[in-house]
Amino acid sequence: MRRTGLATLVLLFAGGAARAEVDWARGLVTADGIGVANRAAPTPAAARGPARRLAEAAARKKLAAQLDALPLAEGGKLAAKLKDPAVNAAVEAAVANAIVVVADPETDGSWKVTMAVPIEALRQALVGPRVLAGEDGPAVVVVEGAPTAKPAIGYKVGALAAATVFVKDVPTWAKDAPRVKAKGAKAGVIDAVAPNATEATLFVIHTK
Repeated sequence: MRRTGLATLVLLFAGGAARAEVDWARGLVTADGIGVANRAAPTPAAARGPARRLAEAAARKKLAAQLDALPLAEGGKLAAKLKDPAVNAAVEAAVANAIVVVADPETDGSWKVTMAVPIEALRQALVGPRVLAGEDGPAVVVVEGAPTAKPAIGYKVGALAAATVFVKDVPTWAKDAPRVKAKGAKAGVIDAVAPNATEATLFVIHTK
């Protein structure tokens, strides 16, 4: 089947210099995608559906191409773990389920979207789903004094394997959260004790 000029344009754009971006403070890997409206469509409204799907496919393609370069807390890159078929399938599922964080339609029916894969989804692809925990533990804990903890996937805080974000300034939504002091970070473990925290707790790693 002959590829349409529209699809070719979008695929060329997806394979260009634009890259996925990693926002460790938000816990997201994001990428943009463009879907150009088919000029042969009878109306812009008729072009919007196919253009949106092309835009999302382009964003997912960029995400998939960049995830293997993400660093692991234990050392190395995510690419090494993708040799495991189960991990690879879980990462592919995370890309397939990427969320749309921005979607901008154009008047001609074209779309520009920004899609995101949560870094926590990648961590769970490596270690499995989070353990169910009670509701008594804190939802958020701020870990201070960990400047050597470089942003990466899969840190443990003490003995807990849990979700993490890395910030230079503690965000407003975490300002009232309990705070603990880290003694350091080594081999994928941040040396800190957070009483009552569980694997359902989000740890905000203050690296400044």
